[in-house]
Amino acid sequence: MNLYALATLPIFLTGEGESFVPPTLEHEFNPPALFFEGTIFEMNRIIMVRMIAALVLAFILIWYARNRRLVPNRRLAAVESLLDFSKVQIGEEILGKERAHQYQPLIMTIFLGIFFMNITGVVPGLQIAGTSLIGMPLIFAIFSYVGFIAAGVKARGGLRFFKEQLFPPGVPWPIYFIMTPIEFLSTFVLRPATLTLRLLMNLVAGHLILVLCFAGTHFLYFTLSGALGVATGTVTFIGALAFMCFEIFVAALQAYIFAMLTASYISLSISEH
Repeated sequence: MNLYALATLPIFLTGEGESFVPPTLEHEFNPPALFFEGTIFEMNRIIMVRMIAALVLAFILIWYARNRRLVPNRRLAAVESLLDFSKVQIGEEILGKERAHQYQPLIMTIFLGIFFMNITGVVPGLQIAGTSLIGMPLIFAIFSYVGFIAAGVKARGGLRFFKEQLFPPGVPWPIYFIMTPIEFLSTFVLRPATLTLRLLMNLVAGHLILVLCFAGTHFLYFTLSGALGVATGTVTFIGALAFMCFEIFVAALQAYIFAMLTASYISLSISEH
């Protein structure tokens, strides 16, 4: 087996014989069990990727906490830049300096957690995002949901918070018959739903496009072959590399959007209406 096939083995075994078989949701996102099959501890490839991402993130943060110094080296500075980005560009930018530190642990956890889960989609050997199944995006959405409700209840009081969210002041009372159901759906149903689906769909679509590009390249190079196969395979390979770079950007962007929206929801919850 050639080096290219070895490098792309986990996700690009899609061609059989002379025909090209495109990637499917069932094949890509319902992998077979790797360990403990048939038990409550069953682990497939995606769960393994999630565990690896979580362990790597935990190792980096522990290493940073034990080695931080007044004048950091390049590796420490790289970690600090991520932490400062979530603190300054997300927390302080939306909540202000006085409020940001109180909610920074939640915002930083969401930002770094999603980024590390997303970036595994372009890591050789892993090649699928930990957020490409609905479970992980839903967990992050629940963190955000509980976070902004708890912040609002703590800052405004339970009854006052829900009253302000469902019955905005300054509105004629007959309008509440229309506005209150809309506010309820918007605040307490659509917010977590859109957070979950936005993250999930972006990572699923990106993974399928990457698989299609690389699987097409493999088919054109090694099955179709010839001058036409090499020429078109080179085009799809270059396109795949370009899209891989784009996926790195998407991984960071989706983490930023999720954390930013969480901070925005917290700000709306604790602000006086």
